[in-house]
Amino acid sequence: MSEPRIETQTASDGYAIQVAVWPVSGTPRGRVVVLHGVQSHGGWYHRLGQTLAKAGYEAHFPDRRGSGANRADRGHAPSSRRLLDDLTEWLRTLRNREPAVLTALAGISWGGKPAVIAAGEQPRLVDALALICPGLHPRVDVTRRERLGIALAWLTNRRKTFPIPLSEPALFTDSAEGQAFIASDNLSLHAGTAGLLAASFFIDKAVKRIPPKVHQPALLMLAGQDRIVDNTLTRAYFERLATPDRHLIVYPEAHHTLEFEPAPDRYALDLIEWLDSRLFANSKAGGRVSP
Repeated sequence: MSEPRIETQTASDGYAIQVAVWPVSGTPRGRVVVLHGVQSHGGWYHRLGQTLAKAGYEAHFPDRRGSGANRADRGHAPSSRRLLDDLTEWLRTLRNREPAVLTALAGISWGGKPAVIAAGEQPRLVDALALICPGLHPRVDVTRRERLGIALAWLTNRRKTFPIPLSEPALFTDSAEGQAFIASDNLSLHAGTAGLLAASFFIDKAVKRIPPKVHQPALLMLAGQDRIVDNTLTRAYFERLATPDRHLIVYPEAHHTLEFEPAPDRYALDLIEWLDSRLFANSKAGGRVSP
């Protein structure tokens, strides 16, 4: 299958969210819900979706509201709680659809933030957590002056837009082909409203508090040449998770977006190997991974 199936999740506030789904034939070994970064969308990760599906894992890539294929309220989010509720509602829909299929939640870049929060807040819906170059401690952020402007706009005009500070494709990858793809991608998000950026700020606050609540098996993948993520601080954060089952993989020569590396299947296959040992093994035993 060269293209995913598109499903629509209608959030509890009526917003229609596009979800790219890579199905499998027969009963899946497990389910993986993948959250994209602040600028990217599910369309950046087709190879990951294909590889997961070929290995028997049903893969879901919901585009964050206002991002990717979701054209309504472009670049906007009403609140941090609304973004987290969007994710929880989709996870609950999947659990109700097939209760016996275990679910791993994978957060890429900015998507690592809602992923780790959901793991801590919704242990019955998340059986394993994978953090792929997560933006928990970014090197790149808005300036102090921009932060003040966003705070003022949040009080007066939450739909006022501000540039997202990731304008250079070279921040994501060293690959000329990958940079060209990013530069020409008309679904990438280059500006966000004060509502979205303030929501991200409040999500950052929740990220700092959540580690003691994360008990699921956790995987951290880091790129050694990452210019967006502070790997040292991210590793220290990972060690604070309550789970004793923490696994770290570092790709010394890789850049931030592993999907654009010369051997992009490498991280997908490593993820699958970890899923086999944590998710599928527990599924065969008829048990849940999470407490």
